Amino acid sequence: MIQHAAWFEEARLGMFVHWGLYALPARHEWVMNLEELTAEYYSRYFRRFDPDLYDPREWARAAKDAGMKYVVLTTKHHDGFCLWDSSLTEYKSTNTPAGRDLVRPYVDALRAEGLKVGFYHSLIDWHHPDFTIDGAHPQRNSPDVEALNAGRDMARYRDYLHGQVRELLTDYGQIDYLFFDFSYSEHGPEEFWGGKGRKEWDSEALLAMVRELQPGIVVNDRLEIPGDFVTPEQYQPAGPMLVDNQQVAWEACQTLNGSWGYDRDNLNFKSVDLLIRMLVDGVSKGGNLLLNVGPTGRGNFDPRATEALQGIGAWMRLHGRSVYGAGPSTFTPPADARYTQSGNRLYVHLFAWPFQFVHLPGLEGKVEYAQLLNDASEVFLQENDPQAQAHNMQPGAQPAGTLTIKLPVQRPDVDLPVLELFLAG
Repeated sequence: MIQHAAWFEEARLGMFVHWGLYALPARHEWVMNLEELTAEYYSRYFRRFDPDLYDPREWARAAKDAGMKYVVLTTKHHDGFCLWDSSLTEYKSTNTPAGRDLVRPYVDALRAEGLKVGFYHSLIDWHHPDFTIDGAHPQRNSPDVEALNAGRDMARYRDYLHGQVRELLTDYGQIDYLFFDFSYSEHGPEEFWGGKGRKEWDSEALLAMVRELQPGIVVNDRLEIPGDFVTPEQYQPAGPMLVDNQQVAWEACQTLNGSWGYDRDNLNFKSVDLLIRMLVDGVSKGGNLLLNVGPTGRGNFDPRATEALQGIGAWMRLHGRSVYGAGPSTFTPPADARYTQSGNRLYVHLFAWPFQFVHLPGLEGKVEYAQLLNDASEVFLQENDPQAQAHNMQPGAQPAGTLTIKLPVQRPDVDLPVLELFLAG
């Protein structure tokens, strides 16, 4: 299952970028589906796509400043619109007012900042004339679906899909990451009748071509065959992810506000401290966080997204070593905390700041020194009397083997305080 587990251990945090024609209606990236828009109606956005503020160098700097190691861009989403100069379609950025390939400057900007280059590519295409209408298609409720499907040929579409992936993996040099989206023949919602998957994409041949063209690439699990990692979306796993009872590399793809594309009136933004807790929670369970930003129709980041990225970056500059080079620990943390570990350094991420003391089960005698990570200020290890009885100002005993650390009353002025413990031996 896992080809490149080390890749993920080195790249714990990445940026997902959902950007395309749907940034203009600014009502969710599935607006074509949700509002059952025809390709003819949706073409109004094609005729007006002119991202005059698009500067991928700014995107790359924002990702790097946030402590991210890789970026993944939607080369084509489900609406079928391509951000590069594909030779296989006219439905591409070069034929819009933008008038240029938007993928190449993105790739160049990431490489200039030392970031890994990732592509997202939709297996679905609601614009292509050979992609058959099904329960996930915008025209699913048309009274003449049968007539609309007459003459459509998924074999021709499959050739188109493979051809476009070949273009992307041939024309832009080394590509580090590929996120396919998505298959729905087996596990799609009931209303997705006529769902498509492994057979329709010829997933084995598609993945073999990807491996041949880019031997070092990592590929996700949405071809309906095993990939290099699994992709929980919009939820945090309760523990390590398992396939056939074996732990696997995984990456939680998450949004800032519940929408992937730019959604102007969606105000359900997560706080910076919540985003950081989601990142740490994932790393403590062996996973990564791919955090999405949806640029506007003009190509720049919404100020709310910029603020979130800057907040994450401020925390990462002080606490990055508890994330990068770190992973799950065999020790069990107390409630309201998460552990990550790197060699002999154990990191205690305190989701709740306790009054004076934090009690760490199983660590008594195993820690030589402890400090707050944000400023390297010492915190004190306290020996427990296993016979102590609670009385007035005297706390009672903790379970045998518990390490107690005395903390300052004042919580550090960071979004998530972290203790760095140096383990003995």
